[in-house]
Amino acid sequence: MFKLSNKLISASLALALSSTLAVAGVYGGKKDALDGGMTYPRANGVETAYRYNTQAMDKLNYGRVPTANELKAWDTDIMPDGTGLPDGQGSVEEGDELYETQCASCHGEFGSGGKGYPTLSGGSIDSLKNQRTCPGMDAPKRTIGSYWPQVSTLLWYIRDAMPYAHPKSFTNNELYAVTAYLLAQNEILIDGKEMEDEFVLNKENIMKIKLPNRDGFFPKIDGPDGIENVRKFFQDRKNYGAVGTRCMTNCGKEAVKRIGMEITNVVPAYSTVRDLPKEVEGAGSKSKAEKDYDTSCSLCHKTDTMGAPPVGDKDAWATVIEQGLDTVNNHAINGFAGMPAKGGNMDLTDEQVKDIVKFMIESSK
Repeated sequence: MFKLSNKLISASLALALSSTLAVAGVYGGKKDALDGGMTYPRANGVETAYRYNTQAMDKLNYGRVPTANELKAWDTDIMPDGTGLPDGQGSVEEGDELYETQCASCHGEFGSGGKGYPTLSGGSIDSLKNQRTCPGMDAPKRTIGSYWPQVSTLLWYIRDAMPYAHPKSFTNNELYAVTAYLLAQNEILIDGKEMEDEFVLNKENIMKIKLPNRDGFFPKIDGPDGIENVRKFFQDRKNYGAVGTRCMTNCGKEAVKRIGMEITNVVPAYSTVRDLPKEVEGAGSKSKAEKDYDTSCSLCHKTDTMGAPPVGDKDAWATVIEQGLDTVNNHAINGFAGMPAKGGNMDLTDEQVKDIVKFMIESSK
């Protein structure tokens, strides 16, 4: 019986394998999906044995092949090996001054972190292995010093995405200066020495710097074998937390898993009413427009560090008011220059935005 069962299983596997190969051969399938799956071409309204709506597909515009000049204009990245690094230089001391005026309002002093914005300094590479499987365990500390792999790509990110309110406004010298300052705050070494205030970072010495987590990312995507490395990585489902194999039919039911440390006694009870205290209107209380300003607009308009006219600055707002209220409201609602539509707070209604603008103008006369 055991031998017969094995023969039947072997025959079934062989039949399934031959069927798969036959399907792939007949329909021109390729095993080029990153997870090892098959992909099939579409032609004459058919994909494998199935027809699809050609009229719906005809409406899709896949564009065209870019020209050599277009590719050259887009190819502005800075690679991990330093390819694409701009000429320039900047000291840690110069970067300190720039950071205070352009970065600290969001990222905190010395890169310590701000509300809603990432911490840039501190942490350790060992913390990246932390798993919050139990209450009280520390989370991984992802900062430039503990997490970022290559200095060249750090400079690239700062160049293209920072400062937040007006990206791509740093000169090349300022880029090197800010990068040098952030590296110094993370106690990164160059030639075995810490970066003092007078240290100057430039195109020639930046690639000498080796960050602690330079080998912490996998699979290896650089080089000619990058795609194959990614494909092999995804073929092993354990690499990304998957358990077992794919199942399409008769997969059974998973057993209910209970939380290991379930909280059953909660004080106060879940049913306790916890309404916010009622707001008292009157002298000294903030208007709805001012509250909306505090939560949605003050980040950029509280000071002039973000490049926006700060509330209370009469001279700055005099120029804005000259444009006319309709124009100012239009800019606030639809975005203008470096400011996104509604300041990025798309849950605000147009009327709320207009009320905020009115409050800001009245507070700046």
